[in-house]
Amino acid sequence: MKSSTGEEMEASSCLGLGSESPEPQLCKRGSPGTDSLAVTVDGRVFVVDKGLLTRHCEYFQALYQSGMRECLQPELHLRGLGAAGFVAMLSILNGERPALGANELVETIECAAFLQVPALTWYLADRVDSDNCLLVCHTAFTYGVWELSHRAALFIRDMRSDMREDLRSLPSELVEYIDSLVPCTYMAVCSHAPSVELLQDFERTVCYLDEEAAEWKVLSHLPKDASTSMAGVAMLDNKLYIVGGVHGVSKKVLDSGFCYSPVTNTWSAVPSPKQPRYNFTLIGHDGCLYAVGGEYNRKAISSVEKFRVSLGTWSFASHLPCPAASVASAQAMSRIFVCLWKANGATDIHEYVPQEDQWVLVTTLVRKQSYGLCMVAHRDNLYMMRNGPCDDFLLCVMDRYNLTSGQWSAVAGQYGNSKGSLFTAVVRGDSVFTLNRTVTTEYTIEDSRWKTKRAMKGFGRIGSIYTFLLRIPKDAVPLKGRSMPESHSQRYGLLVEDPSAQCLDDR
Repeated sequence: MKSSTGEEMEASSCLGLGSESPEPQLCKRGSPGTDSLAVTVDGRVFVVDKGLLTRHCEYFQALYQSGMRECLQPELHLRGLGAAGFVAMLSILNGERPALGANELVETIECAAFLQVPALTWYLADRVDSDNCLLVCHTAFTYGVWELSHRAALFIRDMRSDMREDLRSLPSELVEYIDSLVPCTYMAVCSHAPSVELLQDFERTVCYLDEEAAEWKVLSHLPKDASTSMAGVAMLDNKLYIVGGVHGVSKKVLDSGFCYSPVTNTWSAVPSPKQPRYNFTLIGHDGCLYAVGGEYNRKAISSVEKFRVSLGTWSFASHLPCPAASVASAQAMSRIFVCLWKANGATDIHEYVPQEDQWVLVTTLVRKQSYGLCMVAHRDNLYMMRNGPCDDFLLCVMDRYNLTSGQWSAVAGQYGNSKGSLFTAVVRGDSVFTLNRTVTTEYTIEDSRWKTKRAMKGFGRIGSIYTFLLRIPKDAVPLKGRSMPESHSQRYGLLVEDPSAQCLDDR
């Protein structure tokens, strides 16, 4: 076994009763008992729940299965770790969300590496931002926390042009790895009904923004049976999901869904939710899709369903607090938030907690004759875009809610909406992209405003627009003529025939 400094050690020499250790500072978390363990870290003693450690730390799982003498001791010493990192780990495992400074961040990454704590790794990955991404990437790379290093590297890749000078602080091999990754691309698809074979709609396409050329280009054509009209559209694990939708003025709900993989440039079929619905919100999170609210028979519904991709099945989840359609949603630090309209200009923000299958009211914003229509997240902030007052309904104004402080603040700047929808936005790094028919705008997110960074060609199409991010390989595989299953009794995941689909040209 190696210590955190790389020195060879005996199998149990990193643990001991520490008779020669200095007098420890006791962290009073209870008294040791049959289910408690006193752990000394950097001169401080922590009395902790042994079950908590063995459930979450692979190090302790291995220790208590090893039969070593330390398994029977009421106290253990961990050498080579910082107390701040251990404190952060205990806090996170107990469901808290501590803010970490630079020194604490390094010690916490070291703790994640030494004790092998997946929950700690994911917590840190969800908090990578432009202030700490270089430190996280390098530290995690040094300690071998590969997943965390990779997540930070992806973030840096997306901000490569803004961090060119800062990258000089990283080892050359790490910079080469970052440059080998695929950056996120801004994507858009319009609202379309299924196509008629005798009258093919050549605008039924998924498009991407070529930022070098500053214009929109076609990535793939929608399958002929797919509808993006009042459908659920979401991203999950770098795949695009389009579920449901309607056809015709009667709003007939389509019992079909489709998944697009940019790696192979192919479409596959997925099942629809059990409850027929349209005008609903589809959210991708942690290996699952959530169909939230929507309408059926022209009435709003509160039903929520969960699709676990690995199982390929839908199941019902906890209902929304009230019926709602076209719900605005965002994910901040891997937490799911939605906006629900109430009377008298009130907009409630609820959080869905998957582990408990519960909706929790977070906050309420009251603005006369104005409701939240779009929401995006940046760091620990939720930005709610809403319509203006009744005398200028097409005006887009914003408010910001900080999850850490629990405070609302108005965001300077107003974004006109006279030539197309601006109530759609996507955050990448410290930038946010919005579009309408005439212009695609990238803003830099600052503390109290969005500052215009550059303007590019508009999307040029009318109707509702779905926007999202995808990582598109330059060598995307062109679609070969493969057939779609004829009935839902056949296994989902077969490729959908779409001869018109094109792979991404050289970018």
